[in-house]
Amino acid sequence: MYPTPGTCPICGGNLEITRLHCLHCDTTLEGHFSPGGFLSRLSAEQLAFVETFIRCEGKIKRVEKELGISYPTVRARLEEVIRAMGFEVIGDYADQGGPLPEAERRRILDMLEQGEITTEEALGLLRGEGQE
Repeated sequence: MYPTPGTCPICGGNLEITRLHCLHCDTTLEGHFSPGGFLSRLSAEQLAFVETFIRCEGKIKRVEKELGISYPTVRARLEEVIRAMGFEVIGDYADQGGPLPEAERRRILDMLEQGEITTEEALGLLRGEGQE
């Protein structure tokens, strides 16, 4: 079986479950059901990150080592998950001037992982500094 998607693959809107079926007794229920919790809002990539984060008991150093990524990248991915779950990020790395578009955030993180920019440059770009 495939995991239940939380968002529409066409428009990105929230999906609603309207039919449930029991494989054991062949009963079918129709109605409006919640897909269940905050985790249903996450992409497959974000969910994999959350699984790693939990397996590492929330210890960022262990997540860094397991995924082979830097501390700022772990923090950025964690903040991305927090936002996707509908929460506000509060802390040292919270956006100051409004959220950065997802594609831009991903581009900055990729540049950091490839060594094209320093950690300080990435943090500045993620905060919206130096952008015209």
